[in-house]
Amino acid sequence: MRFVMNQPVERTDRPYARRWWALLVLCLSLLIIVMANTALTVAAPDMTQDLGLSGADLQWVIDAYTVPYAALMLLLGAIGDKYSRRGALVLGLVVFAGGAVSGWLADSSTAVIAARAVMGVGAALIMPATLSLLAATFPRAERAKAITLWTATAGLAIAAGPVVAGALLRHYGWSSTFLINVPVAAVAIVAALVLVPPSRAAHHDRIDYVGGLLSVVWIGSLVYMIIEGPHFGWDAKAVTAAVAAGAGLVAFVLWELRHPRPVLDVRRFTGRRFAGSNLAVALFFLAVFGAFYYLTQHLQFVLGYDALETGLRMLPLAGAVFAGSALTGWLTPRVGMRPTVTAGMVGGTAALALLTRVDAASSYGDLVAPLIVLGLAIGLALAPCTDAIMGAFPESELGVGGAVNDTSLELGGSLGIAILGSLLSTTYGDRLTDATRGTDLPADALATAQDSVGAGYAVAQGIGDRARQLAEQAAHTGDPQQAGQLDAQAGQLAAGARQMADAVGSSFADAVARTSLVGAVILGVGTVLVALLLPGRTAAAPEPTEKDREPASSTAG
Repeated sequence: MRFVMNQPVERTDRPYARRWWALLVLCLSLLIIVMANTALTVAAPDMTQDLGLSGADLQWVIDAYTVPYAALMLLLGAIGDKYSRRGALVLGLVVFAGGAVSGWLADSSTAVIAARAVMGVGAALIMPATLSLLAATFPRAERAKAITLWTATAGLAIAAGPVVAGALLRHYGWSSTFLINVPVAAVAIVAALVLVPPSRAAHHDRIDYVGGLLSVVWIGSLVYMIIEGPHFGWDAKAVTAAVAAGAGLVAFVLWELRHPRPVLDVRRFTGRRFAGSNLAVALFFLAVFGAFYYLTQHLQFVLGYDALETGLRMLPLAGAVFAGSALTGWLTPRVGMRPTVTAGMVGGTAALALLTRVDAASSYGDLVAPLIVLGLAIGLALAPCTDAIMGAFPESELGVGGAVNDTSLELGGSLGIAILGSLLSTTYGDRLTDATRGTDLPADALATAQDSVGAGYAVAQGIGDRARQLAEQAAHTGDPQQAGQLDAQAGQLAAGARQMADAVGSSFADAVARTSLVGAVILGVGTVLVALLLPGRTAAAPEPTEKDREPASSTAG
């Protein structure tokens, strides 16, 4: 047996014997690119302190990954289809690992942001390649099961990222959360060459580079606007990005409608099954990423768990995703896609509704049920939608199909963090102003505390530190009158510190409850739209064209 698998999967006359091992490699590749985002949520406080990051710096450390990731997927998916899907996967892993090494070596905010952007480019190669290789390697009868496992891996990665990062942060610095990706990527590269068969489209004309570049412009501008506007204000940069996104989208649609071989046939979105599936994916990740964004902060700052403890407490979500995925594999063939996806979205809405009960007295136990319900909902809804999206594309466009699914996912996640994160920040700031009204807290200290829940607790800690300093001075002062005055001041400051910490905790808990309510309303309305869009079980899937029926043959790629 050759060390490197060279026989294209399209040339085999029977299902590839080691396809489940190949799926393991694809899932491993997916795991590290999803974990790269979720791990950063618990590493961010240490990184902020070590590098002296501002709020804007930290936001772009997180989002520098998302912009190239979302913007490049469609074009890179098409390139992978034409030249080599496995080649795109391996190259993506190499680029991703290179960015991770750069992040490990980074000693400034600029360097970390650049490293995250490079990792985003690698992820844009990897993500659509995993789905296109899965679809090319598995026969249609097994594809739904394979996609279910792929989806479950994504759910596991969401919860596993904080666990891995938390374990590393207990013994090493934040840079270790970058370095850990390198050996995993190296294993995935070798395993891909050994276990994943090469694949490329049997028939693929010249790539529509104009359409691909227009997709980069409008998606990149849209994601930039989503990040910039809600977090930093609607200044000239955000407005320019909004105009570029709108103009780019119109130009993209018009070009694709007229091109004989478009990078993406936008007419597919007129199909109810395809449009409903993409809407469901986007809305679900709007809710999931938004909820994950504020729940990790609540666990770390309000409930006081460290990074590892926070990650471990998110594990019920991962376990529930696996349970939901197993359930959808049994349920969808029996009742159809629409009831299964609708049930999942109803469950997601219910999970967010449960989070509206969060208040200052809430403990971790109050979060367990919402996490489990949300995980079950993810498992139920996402696999059927991903299968439907991939099923809408012919063999020659599997990479584009994977890119469409993943772009919907990324746009939904970006919107979730932007919309729900902005609402969370605004509500927290307003509640904190109300809670501290009538106190002697200086205006500049209040403004600092309003920046984030972490900054709020830092202000409270600063007041407490000042109280301890005065108490120590009183203990070493020989003048009884002066000592008494210092003790009194220390007592007032200590009480103020406790009051401030309580105000921060209650304000953030109120913000979580209100944000969850808005998220539940958005997902609830989306559930109705998706239920109306998705066809019933008796609706026939679109017939493939003659081109789709053409037998596949390929050279190694």
